[in-house]
Amino acid sequence: MHPSGLLWVAAALRLLLAAHVAAAFEPISLGIAIGAASALTGYLSYTDLYCRFAECCREEQPLNASALKLNLEEKLFGQHLATEVILKALTGFRNNKNPKKPLTLSLHGWAGTGKNFVSQIAAENLHPKGLKSGFVHLFVSTLHFPHEQHIKLYQDQLQRWIRGNVSACASSVFIFDEMDKLHPGVIDAIKPFLDYYEQIDGVSYRKAIFIFLSNAGGDLITKTALDFWRAGRKREDIQLKDLEPVLSVGVFNNKHSGLWHSGLIDRNLIDYFIPFLPLEYSHVKMCVRAEMKARGSAIDEDVVTRVAEEMTFFPKDEKIYSDKGCKTVQSRLDFH
Repeated sequence: MHPSGLLWVAAALRLLLAAHVAAAFEPISLGIAIGAASALTGYLSYTDLYCRFAECCREEQPLNASALKLNLEEKLFGQHLATEVILKALTGFRNNKNPKKPLTLSLHGWAGTGKNFVSQIAAENLHPKGLKSGFVHLFVSTLHFPHEQHIKLYQDQLQRWIRGNVSACASSVFIFDEMDKLHPGVIDAIKPFLDYYEQIDGVSYRKAIFIFLSNAGGDLITKTALDFWRAGRKREDIQLKDLEPVLSVGVFNNKHSGLWHSGLIDRNLIDYFIPFLPLEYSHVKMCVRAEMKARGSAIDEDVVTRVAEEMTFFPKDEKIYSDKGCKTVQSRLDFH
């Protein structure tokens, strides 16, 4: 580039940065500065330049299926069903220009099997800042909806929060953790947003994603996994059809699932019930190796084995599955 061109670009960027600092007080200044900078440089559109300095809702941007697949395969262990269903569901939904309803996923399984981890991976692939994004919203039942006597208040707040955030970004992501601790009826407040409506009060919810995380159904999943193991069949032989119908009926009839007699199930508004299988000894070792790698440590197989052997396994006689999954791997590794 000619030296004079470099000076123009530098001037434009200084103008933009100055206005960006002032934007907290006067947003119009930022818009004027971006317009001026774009005109000066001639290289970036208004949107592109703005989005370099502020997070943008890129609802038309397709999902990078290869990156999501790699993340799931490298970081999620022992969950062939979850990996397959989440990859297909998210990719298909985000690449659909005109979905008929929001995508709603319900993740079930015991603690430590990877549900929270998967929601984090999904968030990072949908919005670059992941859980820190202004377009990803995490609700924790025991924190945000603790008191049974305030159910009506929670329902009203939930509707307002979702309406406001989807109005700001159509591809917003909402994650509900600890669904099994959510008071019955609270979640039904969002039923209209998950249905097949083109708009509600001028707002379309069709590009939003809702993810529920729950321990409910963990016993049903374990029973199926054990039946396969005792029959000498591989866990990879378990198919979604072996568990999804059992899960949907089970959580619908479970008073402690957060979805007890919920219209979300009754109206078939949950697209996938995704089972997370209990983790075996070999999967715990994979978790230990992954944590050591994340810490920048060399993989020491003696340490890997010691950490895995410190975990407790069930059932009492067979000792096949880790009763905490990989949940305590990080803290246990601190002692080695």
